[in-house]
Amino acid sequence: MDIKFNINEDHNKLLLSDLKKRLVKVKLGGGEKSIEKHKAKGKMTARERVNYLLDSKAKSIEIGAFAGEGMYEQYGGCPSGGVVVKMGYVKGKQCIVVANDATVKAGAWFPITGKKNLRAQEIAIENRLPIIYLVDSAGVFLPMQDEIFPDKEHFGRIFRNNAIMSSMGITQIAAVMGSCVAGGAYLPIMSDEAIIVDKTASIFLAGSYLVKAAIGESIDNETLGGATTHCEISGVTDYKAKDDKDALDKIKSLVDKIGDFDKAGYNRAESKKPKDNPDDIFGILPKSRADQYDMKEIIKRLVDDSEFDEYKQDYGKTIITAYARIEGWAVGIVANQRKLVKNKQGEMQFGGVIYNDSADKATRFIANCNQKKIPLVFLQDVTGFMVGSKSEHSGIIKDGAKMVNAVSNSVVPKFTIILGNSYGAGNYAMCGKAYDPRLIAAWPSAELAVMSGNSAAKVLLQIETASLKKKGEKITKEKEDELFNKIKSRYDDQVSPYYAASRIWTDGVIDPLDTRTWISMGIEAANHAPIEKPFNMGVLQV
Repeated sequence: MDIKFNINEDHNKLLLSDLKKRLVKVKLGGGEKSIEKHKAKGKMTARERVNYLLDSKAKSIEIGAFAGEGMYEQYGGCPSGGVVVKMGYVKGKQCIVVANDATVKAGAWFPITGKKNLRAQEIAIENRLPIIYLVDSAGVFLPMQDEIFPDKEHFGRIFRNNAIMSSMGITQIAAVMGSCVAGGAYLPIMSDEAIIVDKTASIFLAGSYLVKAAIGESIDNETLGGATTHCEISGVTDYKAKDDKDALDKIKSLVDKIGDFDKAGYNRAESKKPKDNPDDIFGILPKSRADQYDMKEIIKRLVDDSEFDEYKQDYGKTIITAYARIEGWAVGIVANQRKLVKNKQGEMQFGGVIYNDSADKATRFIANCNQKKIPLVFLQDVTGFMVGSKSEHSGIIKDGAKMVNAVSNSVVPKFTIILGNSYGAGNYAMCGKAYDPRLIAAWPSAELAVMSGNSAAKVLLQIETASLKKKGEKITKEKEDELFNKIKSRYDDQVSPYYAASRIWTDGVIDPLDTRTWISMGIEAANHAPIEKPFNMGVLQV
């Protein structure tokens, strides 16, 4: 190992250490005092509920762990968006579990809470996965009601999705384990089956105080909407549970009896570990986002037996296209090559840049994978498409459009891992969030933005200095440096993978060594949903 490898390894393992520290903090939800108060009511925390429900020895992945990070500070924050979402297994069946975290503002819905819940439902719909709701929420966070209540992608969309999933035959089970009020009361009742915990849970459109104010009736919350009321009088709920564990055991029993599913039929062989040590990833991936490296060395440490069959190896070299297996699943990999390469004319091409020939190659490969029903895995470390007169005269816009077209119309499941740079139109062509990857995750080394912090700061500095000069201000070198650093610092915060994850532009920031699990569980989930339409790229300028 050389000194550069060691420097890279130290840097990337520090990033991983930071990720783990952030996750520890996130898992505290509303904090230790809030957890103590919650447990004093005889209730399990959201994470305890999810962990008890999921098969203990099976793998699971958490969606949106960093949702809300750094947001809503004026209200005390909203860790993990106030809701825990995991893909895992209940009695051996793959499911999505959504649990309100009542230690975060009593489980109230912030705007990001709605977005995260909708993402969970989207995953369930795309993959035809059973979805389980563990309800414990005070409803909409009223100070921000205008950002969560009325729009298409707001709170009400949850119940619309309940109805859509029901019509699609997707199993939905709800357990009310605390508050379930106002519009939120529709969620468990629009599920296939609903469980309610005696004494600690309640369901009503309006609580006792509001009932008194609205119609003058005096009644306590338990009589108004407790377990006995809804299991014996209204018939709103189907099962009464004595406590949280009893409710979760009932869910396990119900899921255990769900029938088998129609399969999409993606190819799977026996899983094999990579021959090349996956830990080497930390030394291969450079400390600087501007440095070059060989993406093939990363791929070797992600795929079974470290083997892959490269498609058009000597053409369009700034994109690698290859067939491989990940935990036994056949995949088509589209990855940005990050080292300098020579094209067919002997000209040097920059790594991480998409050229005409590489866009053309990727388009053909994506079409082939759709033809052969092979899921696609995009490994992003891209600075964008090549610019300049030569590229423009060669039709880079047209070739780029072909690639975007292929990605957009792909009918096989797509999975995106952002290793490093994810800039501009490169993010789109390499299946960014806007192009419906079934799952999208970033490594701690990732950066997502229109352009790098350095480039953006230079552009913005030119605009800022021009504006100040028009006002008659003299710009010294010291003043220019100060402005540059101020702009770059602000922009660098926004390119962080945690900034993206907090807004659910990605499903999470993950340990690179968990990448195989994310892709494997993602394809297993996608196998629940047979392809319903043929691959068709529509009108295409050849």
